[in-house]
Amino acid sequence: MSTSTPSSQLRRRSTAYQETTTKLPWTVKNGESQVEASPKSQYERDCFHEEKEPELRKTMSADAVKREESKGKKILVRLFSSLLMISLFIGCVLSGHIYVCLLVAFIELLLFRELVRVRYSAFFHAIQDNIPLFRTTQWLWFTVSILYTYGDFISEVFTSNQDLHHLQTYARYFTSISFLLYSGTFILTIATMREGHIKFQLNQLSWTIVVICLTVGQLKYIMHNIFNGLFWFALPVLLVVTNDVMAYVCGMTCGRKFIPHTFIPFSPNKTWEGFIGGAIFTMFCSWYLARALAQFKWMTCPTNEFNFQPTTLTCELDPIFEVAQYRFSPQLFELLPTFVVNMIPGVIEKCSINDGDFITACISGEPSHVHYHFELATKNIYPVQFHAVALSIFASFVAPFGGFLASAIKRAYGIKDFDSMIPGHGGVMDRMDCQLLMALCVWVYFNTFIRMGSLSVPKLVYMYNLLSPQEKAEFMKAVKKTRNFDDFV
Repeated sequence: MSTSTPSSQLRRRSTAYQETTTKLPWTVKNGESQVEASPKSQYERDCFHEEKEPELRKTMSADAVKREESKGKKILVRLFSSLLMISLFIGCVLSGHIYVCLLVAFIELLLFRELVRVRYSAFFHAIQDNIPLFRTTQWLWFTVSILYTYGDFISEVFTSNQDLHHLQTYARYFTSISFLLYSGTFILTIATMREGHIKFQLNQLSWTIVVICLTVGQLKYIMHNIFNGLFWFALPVLLVVTNDVMAYVCGMTCGRKFIPHTFIPFSPNKTWEGFIGGAIFTMFCSWYLARALAQFKWMTCPTNEFNFQPTTLTCELDPIFEVAQYRFSPQLFELLPTFVVNMIPGVIEKCSINDGDFITACISGEPSHVHYHFELATKNIYPVQFHAVALSIFASFVAPFGGFLASAIKRAYGIKDFDSMIPGHGGVMDRMDCQLLMALCVWVYFNTFIRMGSLSVPKLVYMYNLLSPQEKAEFMKAVKKTRNFDDFV
Protein backbone atom coordinates (compact mmCIF):
# COMPACT_ATOMS: atom_id res chain seq x y z
CA MET A 1 0.00 0.00 0.00
CA SER A 2 1.52 3.28 -1.13
CA THR A 3 1.24 6.49 0.78
CA SER A 4 1.58 10.05 -0.45
CA THR A 5 1.85 13.40 1.20
CA PRO A 6 -0.75 16.10 0.67
CA SER A 7 1.75 18.12 -1.35
CA SER A 8 2.41 15.24 -3.79
CA GLN A 9 -1.37 14.74 -4.19
CA LEU A 10 -1.78 18.39 -5.01
CA ARG A 11 1.01 18.19 -7.63
CA ARG A 12 -0.59 15.14 -9.30
CA ARG A 13 -4.02 16.87 -9.29
CA SER A 14 -2.48 19.95 -10.91
CA THR A 15 -0.76 17.83 -13.61
CA ALA A 16 -3.99 15.97 -14.41
CA TYR A 17 -5.96 19.21 -14.50
CA GLN A 18 -3.50 20.78 -16.94
CA GLU A 19 -3.56 17.74 -19.25
CA THR A 20 -7.36 17.87 -19.35
CA THR A 21 -7.74 21.61 -19.89
CA THR A 22 -5.11 21.82 -22.66
CA LYS A 23 -7.38 19.77 -24.91
CA LEU A 24 -10.21 22.38 -24.88
CA PRO A 25 -9.64 26.10 -25.50
CA TRP A 26 -11.66 28.49 -23.36
CA THR A 27 -12.05 32.23 -22.91
CA VAL A 28 -12.83 34.59 -20.10
CA LYS A 29 -14.80 37.81 -20.56
CA ASN A 30 -12.85 40.91 -19.68
CA GLY A 31 -15.16 43.88 -20.02
CA GLU A 32 -16.51 43.89 -23.59
CA SER A 33 -13.82 41.75 -25.27
CA GLN A 34 -12.99 38.02 -25.14
CA VAL A 35 -9.51 37.33 -23.77
CA GLU A 36 -7.99 33.86 -24.12
CA ALA A 37 -6.62 32.41 -20.86
CA SER A 38 -4.00 29.75 -20.30
CA PRO A 39 -4.75 26.48 -18.45
CA LYS A 40 -2.41 27.51 -15.70
CA SER A 41 -4.24 30.78 -15.10
CA GLN A 42 -7.53 28.85 -15.08
CA TYR A 43 -6.17 26.49 -12.44
CA GLU A 44 -4.92 29.40 -10.39
CA ARG A 45 -8.30 31.10 -10.84
CA ASP A 46 -10.08 28.02 -9.44
CA CYS A 47 -7.68 27.47 -6.56
CA PHE A 48 -6.97 31.05 -5.57
CA HIS A 49 -10.05 32.99 -6.69
CA GLU A 50 -10.19 34.69 -3.30
CA GLU A 51 -7.14 36.74 -4.32
CA LYS A 52 -8.50 37.64 -7.79
CA GLU A 53 -11.95 38.93 -6.84
CA PRO A 54 -10.79 41.82 -4.64
CA GLU A 55 -8.64 43.10 -7.49
CA LEU A 56 -11.58 42.81 -9.91
CA ARG A 57 -13.85 44.58 -7.47
CA LYS A 58 -11.27 47.31 -7.08
CA THR A 59 -11.17 47.86 -10.85
CA MET A 60 -14.98 47.93 -11.14
CA SER A 61 -15.20 50.30 -8.21
CA ALA A 62 -12.83 52.73 -9.90
CA ASP A 63 -14.91 52.69 -13.09
CA ALA A 64 -18.10 53.17 -11.10
CA VAL A 65 -16.59 56.10 -9.23
CA LYS A 66 -15.54 57.68 -12.51
CA ARG A 67 -19.06 57.32 -13.91
CA GLU A 68 -20.57 58.76 -10.74
CA GLU A 69 -18.20 61.73 -10.86
CA SER A 70 -19.15 62.37 -14.49
CA LYS A 71 -22.85 62.09 -13.61
CA GLY A 72 -22.44 64.45 -10.67
CA LYS A 73 -20.65 66.99 -12.85
CA LYS A 74 -23.46 66.87 -15.41
CA ILE A 75 -26.04 67.45 -12.69
CA LEU A 76 -24.13 70.48 -11.37
CA VAL A 77 -23.80 71.96 -14.87
CA ARG A 78 -27.49 71.36 -15.51
CA LEU A 79 -28.42 72.94 -12.18
CA PHE A 80 -26.24 76.00 -12.83
CA SER A 81 -27.79 76.49 -16.28
CA SER A 82 -31.27 76.14 -14.78
CA LEU A 83 -30.52 78.86 -12.22
CA LEU A 84 -29.32 81.17 -14.99
CA MET A 85 -32.48 80.57 -17.05
CA ILE A 86 -34.68 81.18 -13.99
CA SER A 87 -32.82 84.42 -13.25
CA LEU A 88 -33.23 85.58 -16.85
CA PHE A 89 -36.95 84.76 -16.76
CA ILE A 90 -37.54 86.63 -13.49
CA GLY A 91 -35.42 89.57 -14.64
CA CYS A 92 -37.41 89.99 -17.87
CA VAL A 93 -40.77 89.69 -16.07
CA LEU A 94 -39.77 92.36 -13.53
CA SER A 95 -38.32 94.64 -16.22
CA GLY A 96 -41.58 94.99 -18.10
CA HIS A 97 -43.80 93.71 -20.88
CA ILE A 98 -41.62 94.97 -23.71
CA TYR A 99 -38.61 93.01 -22.46
CA VAL A 100 -40.66 89.85 -22.17
CA CYS A 101 -41.76 90.35 -25.77
CA LEU A 102 -38.14 90.79 -26.89
CA LEU A 103 -37.18 87.61 -25.04
CA VAL A 104 -39.98 85.69 -26.75
CA ALA A 105 -38.96 87.06 -30.17
CA PHE A 106 -35.34 86.01 -29.59
CA ILE A 107 -36.42 82.53 -28.46
CA GLU A 108 -38.63 82.23 -31.54
CA LEU A 109 -35.67 83.01 -33.80
CA LEU A 110 -33.49 80.42 -32.05
CA LEU A 111 -36.24 77.80 -32.30
CA PHE A 112 -36.52 78.26 -36.06
CA ARG A 113 -32.74 78.14 -36.43
CA GLU A 114 -32.41 74.88 -34.50
CA LEU A 115 -35.27 73.09 -36.26
CA VAL A 116 -34.30 73.95 -39.84
CA ARG A 117 -30.70 73.13 -38.99
CA VAL A 118 -31.70 69.53 -38.27
CA ARG A 119 -32.30 68.69 -41.93
CA TYR A 120 -29.65 71.09 -43.18
CA SER A 121 -26.99 69.24 -41.19
CA ALA A 122 -28.37 65.84 -42.21
CA PHE A 123 -28.31 66.66 -45.95
CA PHE A 124 -25.44 69.14 -46.08
CA HIS A 125 -23.67 67.06 -48.75
CA ALA A 126 -26.69 67.37 -51.06
CA ILE A 127 -27.25 71.07 -50.43
CA GLN A 128 -23.83 72.66 -50.40
CA ASP A 129 -22.91 72.42 -54.08
CA ASN A 130 -26.25 71.71 -55.76
CA ILE A 131 -28.92 74.06 -54.34
CA PRO A 132 -28.29 77.82 -54.41
CA LEU A 133 -29.62 80.24 -51.77
CA PHE A 134 -31.05 77.38 -49.72
CA ARG A 135 -30.62 79.00 -46.28
CA THR A 136 -31.60 82.41 -47.68
CA THR A 137 -35.01 81.21 -48.82
CA GLN A 138 -35.63 79.50 -45.48
CA TRP A 139 -35.01 82.70 -43.54
CA LEU A 140 -37.08 84.70 -46.01
CA TRP A 141 -40.06 82.43 -45.31
CA PHE A 142 -39.50 82.97 -41.59
CA THR A 143 -39.38 86.77 -42.08
CA VAL A 144 -42.62 86.71 -44.05
CA SER A 145 -44.39 84.78 -41.30
CA ILE A 146 -43.08 87.11 -38.57
CA LEU A 147 -44.19 90.28 -40.39
CA TYR A 148 -47.64 88.90 -41.15
CA THR A 149 -48.17 87.45 -37.67
CA TYR A 150 -46.99 90.31 -35.50
CA GLY A 151 -48.20 93.03 -37.86
CA ASP A 152 -51.72 92.26 -36.62
CA PHE A 153 -50.55 92.37 -33.01
CA ILE A 154 -48.81 95.75 -33.40
CA SER A 155 -51.84 97.15 -35.18
CA GLU A 156 -54.10 96.01 -32.35
CA VAL A 157 -51.83 97.59 -29.73
CA PHE A 158 -51.89 100.90 -31.61
CA THR A 159 -55.67 100.74 -31.83
CA SER A 160 -56.05 99.97 -28.12
CA ASN A 161 -53.92 102.95 -27.07
CA GLN A 162 -55.44 106.34 -27.87
CA ASP A 163 -52.02 108.02 -27.68
CA LEU A 164 -50.76 105.76 -30.49
CA HIS A 165 -53.67 106.18 -32.90
CA HIS A 166 -51.53 108.35 -35.18
CA LEU A 167 -49.21 105.38 -35.79
CA GLN A 168 -52.07 103.19 -36.99
CA THR A 169 -51.77 104.85 -40.41
CA TYR A 170 -48.37 103.18 -40.85
CA ALA A 171 -49.28 99.90 -39.16
CA ARG A 172 -51.93 99.11 -41.75
CA TYR A 173 -49.18 98.70 -44.36
CA PHE A 174 -47.80 95.60 -42.60
CA THR A 175 -50.15 93.36 -44.54
CA SER A 176 -49.12 94.83 -47.89
CA ILE A 177 -45.43 94.59 -47.07
CA SER A 178 -45.88 90.98 -45.95
CA PHE A 179 -47.66 90.10 -49.18
CA LEU A 180 -44.97 91.69 -51.35
CA LEU A 181 -42.25 89.84 -49.46
CA TYR A 182 -44.25 86.62 -49.70
CA SER A 183 -44.53 87.01 -53.49
CA GLY A 184 -40.81 87.66 -53.85
CA THR A 185 -39.89 84.70 -51.64
CA PHE A 186 -42.26 82.45 -53.57
CA ILE A 187 -40.64 83.43 -56.88
CA LEU A 188 -37.12 82.98 -55.49
CA THR A 189 -37.98 79.52 -54.10
CA ILE A 190 -39.22 78.31 -57.49
CA ALA A 191 -36.34 79.97 -59.38
CA THR A 192 -33.70 78.16 -57.29
CA MET A 193 -35.09 74.67 -57.96
CA ARG A 194 -32.68 72.46 -59.85
CA GLU A 195 -33.44 69.50 -62.09
CA GLY A 196 -32.66 66.25 -60.36
CA HIS A 197 -33.15 67.80 -56.91
CA ILE A 198 -36.74 69.05 -57.16
CA LYS A 199 -38.21 66.30 -55.00
CA PHE A 200 -35.62 66.94 -52.31
CA GLN A 201 -36.21 70.70 -52.45
CA LEU A 202 -39.96 70.22 -52.10
CA ASN A 203 -39.35 68.07 -49.03
CA GLN A 204 -37.17 70.80 -47.60
CA LEU A 205 -39.82 73.43 -48.36
CA SER A 206 -42.43 71.30 -46.59
CA TRP A 207 -40.15 70.97 -43.58
CA THR A 208 -39.65 74.75 -43.48
CA ILE A 209 -43.41 75.32 -43.50
CA VAL A 210 -43.91 72.76 -40.72
CA VAL A 211 -41.24 74.48 -38.62
CA ILE A 212 -42.96 77.85 -39.13
CA CYS A 213 -46.25 76.33 -37.99
CA LEU A 214 -44.60 74.84 -34.89
CA THR A 215 -42.84 78.06 -33.89
CA VAL A 216 -44.47 81.17 -35.33
CA GLY A 217 -47.91 79.57 -35.66
CA GLN A 218 -48.15 78.34 -32.08
CA LEU A 219 -46.54 81.46 -30.65
CA LYS A 220 -48.71 83.83 -32.71
CA TYR A 221 -50.79 84.90 -29.74
CA ILE A 222 -48.23 84.77 -26.95
CA MET A 223 -47.70 88.52 -27.30
CA HIS A 224 -51.42 88.99 -26.66
CA ASN A 225 -51.08 86.86 -23.53
CA ILE A 226 -48.30 89.13 -22.27
CA PHE A 227 -50.25 92.37 -22.72
CA ASN A 228 -53.42 90.80 -21.30
CA GLY A 229 -51.43 90.56 -18.08
CA LEU A 230 -48.11 88.95 -17.26
CA PHE A 231 -50.08 86.44 -15.21
CA TRP A 232 -51.19 84.75 -18.45
CA PHE A 233 -47.58 84.44 -19.56
CA ALA A 234 -45.89 83.44 -16.29
CA LEU A 235 -48.47 80.91 -15.04
CA PRO A 236 -48.44 78.59 -18.09
CA VAL A 237 -44.64 78.71 -18.21
CA LEU A 238 -44.46 77.69 -14.55
CA LEU A 239 -47.06 74.94 -15.05
CA VAL A 240 -45.07 73.36 -17.87
CA VAL A 241 -41.81 73.62 -15.91
CA THR A 242 -43.47 72.03 -12.86
CA ASN A 243 -44.83 69.20 -14.96
CA ASP A 244 -41.46 68.64 -16.65
CA VAL A 245 -39.55 68.53 -13.35
CA MET A 246 -42.03 66.38 -11.45
CA ALA A 247 -42.46 63.95 -14.34
CA TYR A 248 -38.66 63.50 -14.32
CA VAL A 249 -38.60 62.96 -10.54
CA CYS A 250 -41.52 60.53 -10.56
CA GLY A 251 -40.05 58.66 -13.52
CA MET A 252 -36.66 58.32 -11.82
CA THR A 253 -38.09 57.14 -8.50
CA CYS A 254 -41.09 55.06 -9.56
CA GLY A 255 -40.55 54.38 -13.27
CA ARG A 256 -41.81 50.93 -14.40
CA LYS A 257 -42.41 49.78 -10.84
CA PHE A 258 -46.18 49.87 -11.12
CA ILE A 259 -46.81 49.94 -14.89
CA PRO A 260 -44.15 47.99 -16.78
CA HIS A 261 -45.61 48.75 -20.21
CA THR A 262 -43.80 51.17 -22.51
CA PHE A 263 -45.34 54.65 -22.59
CA ILE A 264 -43.80 56.14 -25.78
CA PRO A 265 -42.05 53.56 -28.01
CA PHE A 266 -39.57 56.01 -29.54
CA SER A 267 -38.74 57.61 -26.17
CA PRO A 268 -37.85 54.74 -23.79
CA ASN A 269 -37.01 57.07 -20.88
CA LYS A 270 -40.64 58.23 -20.65
CA THR A 271 -42.75 56.16 -18.24
CA TRP A 272 -46.40 55.99 -17.23
CA GLU A 273 -45.44 56.72 -13.63
CA GLY A 274 -43.65 59.90 -14.67
CA PHE A 275 -46.55 61.03 -16.85
CA ILE A 276 -49.21 60.41 -14.20
CA GLY A 277 -47.11 61.61 -11.25
CA GLY A 278 -46.17 64.82 -13.06
CA ALA A 279 -49.84 65.50 -13.79
CA ILE A 280 -50.87 65.07 -10.15
CA PHE A 281 -48.17 67.38 -8.84
CA THR A 282 -48.85 69.98 -11.56
CA MET A 283 -52.56 70.20 -10.76
CA PHE A 284 -51.77 70.47 -7.06
CA CYS A 285 -49.15 73.20 -7.54
CA SER A 286 -51.34 75.18 -9.97
CA TRP A 287 -53.76 76.03 -7.16
CA TYR A 288 -51.04 77.73 -5.11
CA LEU A 289 -49.07 79.21 -8.01
CA ALA A 290 -52.17 81.08 -9.21
CA ARG A 291 -52.88 82.32 -5.70
CA ALA A 292 -49.33 83.61 -5.30
CA LEU A 293 -49.27 85.43 -8.65
CA ALA A 294 -52.72 86.95 -8.09
CA GLN A 295 -51.33 89.02 -5.19
CA PHE A 296 -49.42 91.38 -7.50
CA LYS A 297 -50.99 93.97 -9.79
CA TRP A 298 -47.80 93.87 -11.86
CA MET A 299 -48.86 90.38 -12.89
CA THR A 300 -52.64 90.83 -13.14
CA CYS A 301 -53.09 94.26 -14.76
CA PRO A 302 -53.33 94.38 -18.57
CA THR A 303 -51.57 97.14 -20.49
CA ASN A 304 -51.41 98.58 -23.99
CA GLU A 305 -48.29 100.71 -23.64
CA PHE A 306 -44.71 100.19 -24.78
CA ASN A 307 -42.50 101.27 -21.87
CA PHE A 308 -38.79 100.50 -21.71
CA GLN A 309 -38.70 101.51 -18.04
CA PRO A 310 -40.82 99.70 -15.44
CA THR A 311 -43.77 101.79 -14.28
CA THR A 312 -46.40 101.17 -11.63
CA LEU A 313 -49.46 99.52 -13.12
CA THR A 314 -52.88 100.56 -11.89
CA CYS A 315 -56.11 99.05 -13.12
CA GLU A 316 -59.53 97.92 -12.10
CA LEU A 317 -58.91 94.28 -11.30
CA ASP A 318 -60.82 91.61 -13.10
CA PRO A 319 -63.18 89.88 -10.63
CA ILE A 320 -61.29 86.62 -11.07
CA PHE A 321 -58.34 88.21 -9.23
CA GLU A 322 -60.43 89.22 -6.22
CA VAL A 323 -61.20 87.04 -3.20
CA ALA A 324 -64.63 85.44 -3.42
CA GLN A 325 -66.83 82.85 -1.77
CA TYR A 326 -68.02 79.84 -3.73
CA ARG A 327 -70.90 77.50 -3.02
CA PHE A 328 -70.79 74.30 -5.05
CA SER A 329 -73.98 72.80 -6.39
CA PRO A 330 -75.18 69.83 -4.29
CA GLN A 331 -75.94 67.92 -7.49
CA LEU A 332 -72.21 67.80 -8.18
CA PHE A 333 -71.62 65.55 -5.16
CA GLU A 334 -74.40 63.17 -6.18
CA LEU A 335 -72.13 62.04 -9.02
CA LEU A 336 -69.42 60.87 -6.62
CA PRO A 337 -69.35 57.92 -4.20
CA THR A 338 -70.13 58.86 -0.60
CA PHE A 339 -66.72 57.83 0.72
CA VAL A 340 -65.03 60.09 -1.83
CA VAL A 341 -67.23 63.05 -0.87
CA ASN A 342 -66.44 62.52 2.82
CA MET A 343 -62.72 62.80 1.99
CA ILE A 344 -63.11 66.32 0.52
CA PRO A 345 -62.16 68.99 3.11
CA GLY A 346 -64.98 71.37 4.05
CA VAL A 347 -67.89 69.24 2.83
CA ILE A 348 -70.93 69.38 5.12
CA GLU A 349 -73.67 66.75 5.08
CA LYS A 350 -77.18 68.23 5.34
CA CYS A 351 -80.11 66.21 6.69
CA SER A 352 -83.87 66.68 6.60
CA ILE A 353 -86.23 66.48 9.58
CA ASN A 354 -89.93 65.73 9.42
CA ASP A 355 -89.95 64.70 5.76
CA GLY A 356 -88.04 67.72 4.54
CA ASP A 357 -89.78 70.45 6.55
CA PHE A 358 -86.50 71.47 8.11
CA ILE A 359 -82.90 71.17 6.79
CA THR A 360 -79.97 71.14 9.19
CA ALA A 361 -76.45 69.78 9.54
CA CYS A 362 -76.45 66.06 10.15
CA ILE A 363 -75.69 64.76 13.63
CA SER A 364 -74.17 61.30 13.72
CA GLY A 365 -76.45 58.77 15.41
CA GLU A 366 -79.55 60.98 15.40
CA PRO A 367 -82.40 58.72 14.19
CA SER A 368 -84.62 61.60 13.02
CA HIS A 369 -81.95 62.92 10.62
CA VAL A 370 -82.26 61.68 7.05
CA HIS A 371 -79.55 62.44 4.51
CA TYR A 372 -80.60 65.24 2.16
CA HIS A 373 -77.48 66.41 0.29
CA PHE A 374 -73.85 67.49 0.63
CA GLU A 375 -72.74 71.14 0.62
CA LEU A 376 -69.39 72.82 0.14
CA ALA A 377 -68.75 76.53 0.54
CA THR A 378 -65.26 77.91 0.10
CA LYS A 379 -64.00 81.21 1.49
CA ASN A 380 -60.91 83.27 0.73
CA ILE A 381 -60.54 81.73 -2.73
CA TYR A 382 -59.46 83.52 -5.89
CA PRO A 383 -61.64 82.46 -8.85
CA VAL A 384 -58.54 82.40 -11.04
CA GLN A 385 -57.34 79.40 -9.02
CA PHE A 386 -60.03 77.26 -10.64
CA HIS A 387 -58.94 78.50 -14.06
CA ALA A 388 -55.35 77.59 -13.16
CA VAL A 389 -56.39 74.02 -12.37
CA ALA A 390 -58.12 73.81 -15.76
CA LEU A 391 -54.95 75.03 -17.50
CA SER A 392 -52.86 72.58 -15.47
CA ILE A 393 -54.88 69.69 -16.92
CA PHE A 394 -53.85 70.79 -20.40
CA ALA A 395 -50.25 71.33 -19.25
CA SER A 396 -50.20 67.79 -17.84
CA PHE A 397 -51.96 65.71 -20.48
CA VAL A 398 -51.58 67.60 -23.79
CA ALA A 399 -48.54 69.89 -23.66
CA PRO A 400 -46.09 66.99 -22.98
CA PHE A 401 -46.86 65.64 -26.44
CA GLY A 402 -44.97 68.61 -27.82
CA GLY A 403 -41.95 67.14 -26.08
CA PHE A 404 -42.74 63.72 -27.51
CA LEU A 405 -42.78 65.24 -31.01
CA ALA A 406 -39.37 66.78 -30.34
CA SER A 407 -38.12 63.35 -29.22
CA ALA A 408 -39.45 61.80 -32.42
CA ILE A 409 -37.61 64.38 -34.52
CA LYS A 410 -34.35 63.73 -32.67
CA ARG A 411 -34.79 59.99 -32.99
CA ALA A 412 -35.52 60.28 -36.73
CA TYR A 413 -32.34 62.25 -37.41
CA GLY A 414 -30.13 60.48 -34.88
CA ILE A 415 -29.29 63.45 -32.67
CA LYS A 416 -29.25 63.70 -28.87
CA ASP A 417 -30.04 67.42 -28.56
CA PHE A 418 -31.09 70.13 -30.98
CA ASP A 419 -28.09 72.25 -30.02
CA SER A 420 -25.51 72.75 -27.28
CA MET A 421 -26.32 76.37 -26.52
CA ILE A 422 -27.56 75.64 -22.97
CA PRO A 423 -24.98 73.51 -21.09
CA GLY A 424 -26.57 70.45 -19.55
CA HIS A 425 -29.87 71.00 -21.37
CA GLY A 426 -29.03 71.09 -25.07
CA GLY A 427 -30.77 73.61 -27.28
CA VAL A 428 -33.62 76.06 -26.83
CA MET A 429 -36.04 73.60 -28.46
CA ASP A 430 -35.13 71.00 -25.84
CA ARG A 431 -36.54 73.34 -23.19
CA MET A 432 -39.38 74.97 -25.14
CA ASP A 433 -40.91 71.93 -26.84
CA CYS A 434 -43.88 71.80 -24.44
CA GLN A 435 -44.28 75.57 -24.06
CA LEU A 436 -45.34 76.20 -27.67
CA LEU A 437 -48.69 74.42 -27.57
CA MET A 438 -49.35 75.68 -24.05
CA ALA A 439 -49.07 79.33 -25.13
CA LEU A 440 -51.69 78.79 -27.84
CA CYS A 441 -53.99 77.03 -25.37
CA VAL A 442 -53.85 79.99 -22.95
CA TRP A 443 -54.94 82.45 -25.64
CA VAL A 444 -57.87 80.24 -26.66
CA TYR A 445 -58.88 79.69 -23.03
CA PHE A 446 -58.59 83.39 -22.16
CA ASN A 447 -60.80 84.52 -25.04
CA THR A 448 -63.32 81.74 -24.40
CA PHE A 449 -63.77 81.79 -20.62
CA ILE A 450 -62.11 84.95 -19.26
CA ARG A 451 -62.79 87.77 -21.69
CA MET A 452 -65.38 87.11 -24.36
CA GLY A 453 -64.54 90.16 -26.45
CA SER A 454 -61.51 92.34 -27.13
CA LEU A 455 -63.22 95.74 -27.35
CA SER A 456 -62.03 98.75 -25.37
CA VAL A 457 -62.82 102.45 -25.22
CA PRO A 458 -59.73 103.48 -27.25
CA LYS A 459 -60.67 100.94 -29.91
CA LEU A 460 -64.22 102.26 -30.08
CA VAL A 461 -62.92 105.83 -30.36
CA TYR A 462 -60.57 104.85 -33.17
CA MET A 463 -63.29 103.00 -35.07
CA TYR A 464 -65.70 105.89 -34.52
CA ASN A 465 -63.25 108.35 -36.05
CA LEU A 466 -63.07 106.17 -39.18
CA LEU A 467 -66.80 106.61 -39.80
CA SER A 468 -68.22 109.15 -42.20
CA PRO A 469 -70.34 112.02 -40.78
CA GLN A 470 -73.53 110.25 -41.80
CA GLU A 471 -72.37 106.97 -40.19
CA LYS A 472 -71.43 108.85 -37.00
CA ALA A 473 -74.94 110.28 -36.81
CA GLU A 474 -76.46 106.84 -37.30
CA PHE A 475 -74.16 105.42 -34.67
CA MET A 476 -75.13 108.04 -32.06
CA LYS A 477 -78.79 107.52 -32.89
CA ALA A 478 -78.40 103.76 -32.32
CA VAL A 479 -76.52 104.34 -29.06
CA LYS A 480 -79.31 106.56 -27.71
CA LYS A 481 -81.77 103.75 -28.23
CA THR A 482 -79.81 101.40 -25.97
CA ARG A 483 -81.12 100.62 -22.49
CA ASN A 484 -80.15 102.96 -19.65
CA PHE A 485 -78.42 105.41 -22.02
CA ASP A 486 -79.68 108.38 -20.01
CA ASP A 487 -77.85 107.07 -16.93
CA PHE A 488 -74.51 107.65 -18.67
CA VAL A 489 -75.25 111.10 -20.09
